[in-house]
Amino acid sequence: MTDHATPAGRPHPPTGVDPTVPHPARFWNYMLGGKYWYPADRQAAEAVIAQLPEVSELALSGREFLWRTVRWAAREAGVRQFLDLGAGLPAEPNVHQIAQRHRPDARVVYVDNDLMVSMYQQAYLDSTPEGRTDCFIADMRDTADVLRMAAETLDFSQPVALIFSDSLGLIPDHGEVYTLVREFVKNVAPGSHLIISHSAPTSDAVIASEEQYNDQPGVIPFTLRSREQIAQFFDGLEMVDPGLVLMPDWRPDSDTLPARAGIGYGAVARIP
Repeated sequence: MTDHATPAGRPHPPTGVDPTVPHPARFWNYMLGGKYWYPADRQAAEAVIAQLPEVSELALSGREFLWRTVRWAAREAGVRQFLDLGAGLPAEPNVHQIAQRHRPDARVVYVDNDLMVSMYQQAYLDSTPEGRTDCFIADMRDTADVLRMAAETLDFSQPVALIFSDSLGLIPDHGEVYTLVREFVKNVAPGSHLIISHSAPTSDAVIASEEQYNDQPGVIPFTLRSREQIAQFFDGLEMVDPGLVLMPDWRPDSDTLPARAGIGYGAVARIP
């Protein structure tokens, strides 16, 4: 039988993955110029790009924000442990590569519920000899299980950087998503950090593109949140300067690509 969804160079998907339905991790991997996607993901991405050309800039600005915040946490805040929740598919440089560049003994755990990640998790495991990286398939909403599995690599009695890189939009219920973040925050040591980036309804075109993506049959819907809603994730925490800003405005520097469209917000906060 001909498999129209596995073009040359792309292996057959694992059991449980439907390559005919777009998936957020593969959608963003295509936007980032990656290779871990199928035709349905490309078609969904191109449809959104046609309506909102700057959406590809969102993908890149979000990735650049991740690079800068991880580098800051490792180099400036001395963080040696990172828990990347909803990590998605590998897209170099990955969190462990940046963290271990500045802290060779850094430990990094990636968590995602996309079975496609299991096919390519080896890209997450090339740790330095002094450090360690791990990757497992789990739903970040199962906080107890995630913390239990992550504890095999991370020492939660010591500070950890919790990373939600534009992954919270995959949880539409506001009450559930705030509870999720609070649950992780209360289970890490004082001196830990919370890193969040989140897409926002910054224009009518952004809202229309979200609706266009969500209207496709079978997709996991994505929820935009306002700046005020995103700020609530940091209630009670100590915001790191410059606070909650458009992602390209968070400590931009020459080590990243040129400043891009700001259609999402990001921030870092210290957990007291």
